[in-house]
Amino acid sequence: MLARLNEVNDVTVRSVFDDDFCTFGKVLDPALFAPLTAYLETQTAIPEAGNVYVASDPSLEALPPFDEIEVVLYGGMPIQIGYCNGRNTTYNGFEYHKGSEINVAATDLMLVLGHTWQIKDNCFHVGDETVFFVPKGTAIELFQTTLHLSPCRVCDAGFKTVVILPRGTNTPLTEKPAAPTGEARLLLQKNKWVLSHPDREPLMKQGAWPGLVGENKELKY
Repeated sequence: MLARLNEVNDVTVRSVFDDDFCTFGKVLDPALFAPLTAYLETQTAIPEAGNVYVASDPSLEALPPFDEIEVVLYGGMPIQIGYCNGRNTTYNGFEYHKGSEINVAATDLMLVLGHTWQIKDNCFHVGDETVFFVPKGTAIELFQTTLHLSPCRVCDAGFKTVVILPRGTNTPLTEKPAAPTGEARLLLQKNKWVLSHPDREPLMKQGAWPGLVGENKELKY
C-alpha cells in the first residue's frame, strides 16, 4: 500500500513506523485499543459524502479500555472517546490541542501533519507538511505540538478512526475571546485551535481562521 501511495502522489508518503514520525508522536501498543476498533468496524458507518465526527460516544466510553487509557495514558485526567469516519482526500487545514490526541486506525488511512512551531503569523504554508500512512489496527499518540486534521482515505470505501482527547475538546465554546489577537484568533472550539484553507467552506462558515496558505492538495490512492 505504501509503495502505491508514493507512486500516485507528488508528495512523499511516509510510514508512522519510520523514525521521521518521532517528532510528531509515537506508536502505542494496539492490543489495549482492540475493543474500540472492533466497535467502529461493526457499529459505525462511513457517510456517503464528507466526514462524520463524534467527540464523545457513550458506547465507546463504556468499553473496558476507557479506565486504563484515562489513568495510564492521560495520568488520570478526564478523557473522551469518539470517532471520525469519512471519505476525505484533501488537506483542508490544521488543528491542534493543548494535550495529546490518540488515534486508532480501524481502517488504513493517511494523516497530513505539521508542527506548531512551523506556524508563522498565524499561517502555515503548504509544502511544510509531512504525510504519513497509518495501517489498519495501528494506535498512535499525536503530541500537542502536532498539527493535524481529518484523516484521508486510501480506498473508495473511506476511513474509520478512533479519536481520544482530553474531555471537552472539540465542543462549543462557552465564551469567545473579546477582540482576539495572535493565537486567540485561531481558537474555534474548546481546546481546538484551527488554521483553515480558505476553500474549506465548512470550516470557514464556522469562523475558522484562513491560515493554510497554498494549494488545498488532494491525496490520491
